Amino acid sequence: MLKPQILIYTESTPNPNSMKFVLNFELVPDGSSFDYATPSDALVEGKNSPLAVELFGFDFVQRVFISSNFITVTKNDETKWEDELFGMKQFLKQFFEDKKDVFAKTTIAAYESAGGEQDSETVIKIKAVLDQYVRPAVESDGGAINFHSFNEGTVKVLLQGSCSGCPSSTITLKQGIENLLTRMVPEVKEVVAEGV
Repeated sequence: MLKPQILIYTESTPNPNSMKFVLNFELVPDGSSFDYATPSDALVEGKNSPLAVELFGFDFVQRVFISSNFITVTKNDETKWEDELFGMKQFLKQFFEDKKDVFAKTTIAAYESAGGEQDSETVIKIKAVLDQYVRPAVESDGGAINFHSFNEGTVKVLLQGSCSGCPSSTITLKQGIENLLTRMVPEVKEVVAEGV
């Protein structure tokens, strides 16, 4: 019996320390993402990821981000991607050929049971703009943007993946995302990144 072929290709991101590893299959449901800023994050109940744990085993890996059909790995400043790219792709190919779990079963259960309270009409509009116009562009750069909160005209968003620590993320946030949201959702006056 033929086993499905696992294809992995890389894309550079605006963050020179981050590399996007794109796969030919989905890792998480569309619109969801998991960001691991430290090795201990990968062990937290509700977001535990054996894949992230193994990636942090590479001494140059500083952050792991998993979304739709890609993994963004952020390295330290000293390491050159050209020295590590082949080994990283081989590791990922073997990981998926061995059919190892990307997430612990408790993570999947926590994600599936996560329900939220009803959003206001303004929040629904904000999320729609983020999902339709912003998320595809940010994901193409190896990152993600998630709605955090809306209060008195200020939208707070979470920047993840290659967007975390990217030199151009502040410009993108203010000149791109804020301009778009203030035009399309008049209640929005400002957009800020939470936890940056």
